[in-house]
Amino acid sequence: MSEKNLKLCTTAETAAKSNACKPQELAWWPIGIIGGFHIAAAWALLTTRFSLPMWTYVYVYGSLTLFGTTAGAHRLWTHRTYKAKSPLRVLLAFLHVSSAQTSVLQWVRDHRAHHKYVDTDADPHNSKRGFFYCHIGWAMMHRHPEVKRQGAKIDFSDVLADSVVQFEHRFHYLLVILCAFIIPTVIPVVAWNETWTVSSLASIVRVVVFINIAVTVNSFAHMVGDRPYDKQICPTELWMVSFLAMGEGWHNYHHTFPWDYKTSELPYYCNFTTFALDGFAKVGWAYDFKWASKELVDSVASQRGDGSRPTEHLREVRYRSYNHDS
Repeated sequence: MSEKNLKLCTTAETAAKSNACKPQELAWWPIGIIGGFHIAAAWALLTTRFSLPMWTYVYVYGSLTLFGTTAGAHRLWTHRTYKAKSPLRVLLAFLHVSSAQTSVLQWVRDHRAHHKYVDTDADPHNSKRGFFYCHIGWAMMHRHPEVKRQGAKIDFSDVLADSVVQFEHRFHYLLVILCAFIIPTVIPVVAWNETWTVSSLASIVRVVVFINIAVTVNSFAHMVGDRPYDKQICPTELWMVSFLAMGEGWHNYHHTFPWDYKTSELPYYCNFTTFALDGFAKVGWAYDFKWASKELVDSVASQRGDGSRPTEHLREVRYRSYNHDS
């Protein structure tokens, strides 16, 4: 190597190291949006009396949007754990965009990077940087240099080829305004003569509450709980997160067997997403499911787990009640 090239390589290497050590800069635009929505939601909860029909509506609509993320952005598009026909793909994209999170395309890229570089500087929401950061702080800062560098290597050509994802990404912000705020605000006004003010505030509360539920998988499920399938990784098993996030809290299992569409060894325990997907399978909208065999789970858990795996009785219930032959 010539002296000139050696100097160029040394300079580039030094610059890369220096860049990696730079603190992340705050992203003031996301801070304003996220902070503003949280303040507005808190103010609404403190000053507004929501009726029982409105609370029911907030819960149902919010749960549907969460399902769009768990069954769609996560299990379908990120991990390809099953295939879905066009009607289901359109429905899941609509529900996901109604949650007011990032587009499906951006969500997939971030989550694939999360799995490949979990809890390192290349992980968009590295849990080793503290609870607030991995819960929501990461979305209020510019990306870590390693996230940008390693994220550029993530292959998501399969998602780019999906026409539903392309459409959602192209019109993402318009669709968020329409599906996360306008439509859900109009429905209570038309359905039971709710006031525009209360209905608008309820939409803000719904978005904030269910986004925080979704990101408990990034925070709580990386810090609290057991590791029955792989004790060497941070993700844990946490039933409360699974209950709230429709089955996404069995996170140690999920990171050990990411191709399993159930994301859990016990498919119907605090796992509404799996139950619903099996329902869509019965009508032919979902098919070609992938899952980890009982023999594989037994082998991996015995070798790498922390000994906290569900009892033999619970495992027997799992294989008796489940309608697929593992």
